[in-house]
Amino acid sequence: MQALQVQTLQRQTYPSILQNTVVVFSKNYLPLSRISIKRAICLLVTGQAEPIDLTPNGDCQIWEVHSPSTVLQVPEHIRLTIGNHGRHWKVPPVNRRGVLQRDGHQCQYCGSKKKLTLDHVMPRSKGGQHTWDNVVAACASCNGHKGDKLLHQTKMQLRKQPKAPMHPAVIFADEFWKSQQT
Repeated sequence: MQALQVQTLQRQTYPSILQNTVVVFSKNYLPLSRISIKRAICLLVTGQAEPIDLTPNGDCQIWEVHSPSTVLQVPEHIRLTIGNHGRHWKVPPVNRRGVLQRDGHQCQYCGSKKKLTLDHVMPRSKGGQHTWDNVVAACASCNGHKGDKLLHQTKMQLRKQPKAPMHPAVIFADEFWKSQQT
């Protein structure tokens, strides 16, 4: 009966450790993403990553993971020791789904969420390009009202300036450093 209780306790503690996440930094100390502790173990054991301590007094979180033959210490931050020079992130092509997602599925002129279309801020007939900084989500009535005119001719204003999506690692790094300040 006691052996059954011990096994139950062990099953409760280990999954909680394995549910933790580890922040991965690039060789240049740019925070890239959060990964599972299992993936972090693979990177550490194969020598593709090394532990780092970002705390000023050396009290970073370290989890101990036990295997039959060894005990691994996995820190909350690791740094890749290898670099993948062939991987470059490219700005995705402009498409309806991406523009609607960027604009929060609402018209950039009136804020409506119904009957959305794509509008070229500088009309293509006037030399505007089909680029991230020239295409916005617009409801059918605003798009019809603007038509083939420039913004100052219609007295319409954009709610926010359109721009290309950022690299996912840059977004993660920004959120990571903001969370560390609080």
